[in-house]
Amino acid sequence: MANLNSQKVTEHINSLESPNRETVEFLREIFLNSNSGIAEQIKWNSPCFYYSGKMKNFDAKEYKRDLAVINLHRGKILIVFPTGNKIDNTILKGKDYPDGRKIVEIQSLEEAKNKKEELQSGIKNWMEQIEK
Repeated sequence: MANLNSQKVTEHINSLESPNRETVEFLREIFLNSNSGIAEQIKWNSPCFYYSGKMKNFDAKEYKRDLAVINLHRGKILIVFPTGNKIDNTILKGKDYPDGRKIVEIQSLEEAKNKKEELQSGIKNWMEQIEK
């Protein structure tokens, strides 16, 4: 199933126009290379990354398994972390929302490359919290 999910993500990314295609592919690689437990799928019509390992039981409305969604909005790429306000703000800067989301805006491939370490640190911090 993971291969089918990855194939769908690849097809989705390939359908994007340049330069968004290259930026989203770069972000995809950051997520997939950050932790072997991260898998991908298309969800909410966007590339989505989630934890594929075992977890304690939880309410599905808590979105604990969902790591991030890459969404294109008005010329910007938004990385939406559904429960991202739990990620330390000194590690991953973004806008926190009352419903628990953290959103990080990316406007270009260059900016994505500049934020690579910050994104990897944020993903690592999030994974440490859910793998407990």
